[in-house]
Amino acid sequence: MRYYLYICTFLCVIGLASCSSTKYVPDGSFLLNDINIKNGEAGNKTNVNHLKNYVRQKSNSSWFSTLKIPLATYSVSGRDSSKWINRILKSMGEAPILYDSLKAIQSCNDLRAKMRNDGYLDADIAVSTRKKGKKIDITYLVFPGEPYVIKDIKYDIRDTVIAGLLKADKNFVRGLRPGTVFNVNSLDQERKRIVDKLINNGYYRFNKDFITYNADTVSGSKDINLTLLLHKYQDQNQKDDTLHRRYTIRNVVFQSGDPEDSVIHLRKKVLINNTFIESGQPYSAKELQKTYNHFGRLQAVKYTNIGFREIPDSSLLDCRIQISTNKPSTISFQPEGTNTAGDLGAALSLTYQTKNLFRGSELLSLEFRGAYEAIKGLEGYANENFEEYGAEARLLFPRFIAPFLSRKFRRRVTATSEVSISYNLQNRPEYHRRVLSAAWRYKWNDANHHDKYQIDLLDLNYVSMPWISERFRTDYLENATSRNAILRYNYENLFIMKFGLGYSYNNGRYAIKAYAETAGNLLNLSSHVLGASRNDLGVYQLFNIAFAQYAKADFEYTKNWKIDYNNTLVFHFGIGVAYPYGNSTILPFEKRYFSGGANSVRGWNVRGLGPGRYVERDGNINFINQTGDMKIDLNIEYRTHLFWKFNGALFVDAGNIWTLREYPEQQGGMFRFDHFVKDMAVSYGMGLRFNFDYFILRFDFGMKAVNPVYTTKKEHYPIINPKLSRDLTFHFAVGLPF
Repeated sequence: MRYYLYICTFLCVIGLASCSSTKYVPDGSFLLNDINIKNGEAGNKTNVNHLKNYVRQKSNSSWFSTLKIPLATYSVSGRDSSKWINRILKSMGEAPILYDSLKAIQSCNDLRAKMRNDGYLDADIAVSTRKKGKKIDITYLVFPGEPYVIKDIKYDIRDTVIAGLLKADKNFVRGLRPGTVFNVNSLDQERKRIVDKLINNGYYRFNKDFITYNADTVSGSKDINLTLLLHKYQDQNQKDDTLHRRYTIRNVVFQSGDPEDSVIHLRKKVLINNTFIESGQPYSAKELQKTYNHFGRLQAVKYTNIGFREIPDSSLLDCRIQISTNKPSTISFQPEGTNTAGDLGAALSLTYQTKNLFRGSELLSLEFRGAYEAIKGLEGYANENFEEYGAEARLLFPRFIAPFLSRKFRRRVTATSEVSISYNLQNRPEYHRRVLSAAWRYKWNDANHHDKYQIDLLDLNYVSMPWISERFRTDYLENATSRNAILRYNYENLFIMKFGLGYSYNNGRYAIKAYAETAGNLLNLSSHVLGASRNDLGVYQLFNIAFAQYAKADFEYTKNWKIDYNNTLVFHFGIGVAYPYGNSTILPFEKRYFSGGANSVRGWNVRGLGPGRYVERDGNINFINQTGDMKIDLNIEYRTHLFWKFNGALFVDAGNIWTLREYPEQQGGMFRFDHFVKDMAVSYGMGLRFNFDYFILRFDFGMKAVNPVYTTKKEHYPIINPKLSRDLTFHFAVGLPF
């Protein structure tokens, strides 16, 4: 039966795509079916693929670069616009794009101009068309010729002061060099480089129009002698050109930008520390932008306006900085509905924020949360409801709150210091759990780089289990036939004190994330030094509470290949390893890895895969057993724009989790170098995404392809023997998976 479903679905897609796409193409016109750009010179290896963006007309959009479903949807509609179904189909679809010969000529001109800007001054473009019925394919043939090359470059700086400034800067290496291709972009970059140098050294009025080029071709060759001219200042009120004026900041004044309030509600020191425009220093566009950036990140600041006034008959500037502040506090109320495995519930959170606690843009956030869920299917328990209450206080400082840091370093980076404390109370039918947490961390980044850093200087977690029902204790924790060390460890009182370091890098093409943490080392060392006693299990305790000791490291790499405006290929690799030692033989549950779900191997449900070849035995406690000490994820995803706010994706995922110790409860779950490849699970699938700019709603359908847990060959390779009821998994999530 499942094969009929596959065949019907496939035939529907093909049928929709093959509908008369020329239904709405008038007689005498042609549907622009396909566009190609090719090198017209045999043997010429010049890359012309980047020229597609300079073609004025694009053909109708294709799903996954193959099927023109939007055009087919439009073509399915009838001509009677009074019928709602026709209007809906046309609004969902895409009207046929008709070939325009004028735009083809304009495209040739644009392509020719682009090639000449790239140094191919003798380049030419030809158009070849192929008609089939009411469809037309266009091929733009590029005849680039040989590129022109800079033979000699001279700099004619006619302002002697600027010439001395540039010459004195040893780091100012000239960007144009003999032997490079005569490229307009390179010429513009050199102009921009000189302009940036000057406007950051006091030349308030300097711009790129003061820089021009003279280019002389060498007869009978492709060589060009180039001269860069930097002209003197030209004043309409003066007959003769003069030297460019170099401006110095005289006064910096702060004013309120709120017409109803003349007071700036920030401390004077905060204003000064976030201002990089200083009295007595040359004007700098770079310092101006840094000032905007630093004020822009302050929660208390609504907007900033910075203006300069020239002092007559002088080279002085007065700077005025207008600051407008936000409302000091806000209150938000958020109700939620929950559905956990069919158990319905509700949650409510109340958040209060004050954005300028000490008049330094400090953000204080107080959040209170309550949740209730009716749990079904639990027998033998007095209460079958779940209640949760929580409170959290967070205080964020928009700067480093730490000693021994130089003022230069503090001003170079944008930093956040955070102190938080939270308390969480959970009452389940099986147990009561209390978690008290406190943290002190720093986050910062250099404005001139793509790097971000994080230090969790102190992160404390105290987990208390004040009550466990006799039924749960008897069935799972103390029963000799079902005793589970991992389960028992995670239902005992525990203290975690960790230190962590994080690093991330993202330049738009690829991203790196790394985080490492360690816990319990200082407490273990203190216990050894002080000769602390151990409990019956040989574990050190703090205030009669065992503390965890482990090391954990995570690494992720994501690479994006942009095929064109509508299509992107994304590769992701992630690995994590955690190892308990010293005072612990088992990782705390919150630090263990799980696999499956919307952001992992999507052919499995969340926490439904692994570890290794482990076979689930008790559905009630598999949330404990299906966790591990190590995780590997490999993903490749093809993303495409469909129409309107809809995007699509095709993906293949691989991965699993493993333990680093041999646990009797997780047989087949230990990582082994000679077997881990066979333990890798593989899935494939497709997804639909609604992109609302501010957030993305994601629906992914994953199918198992290779299952490391099997009893028959059909179960081992579901890709060959698919079964929807067994292998299909649906995921709903907010945001992209990586």
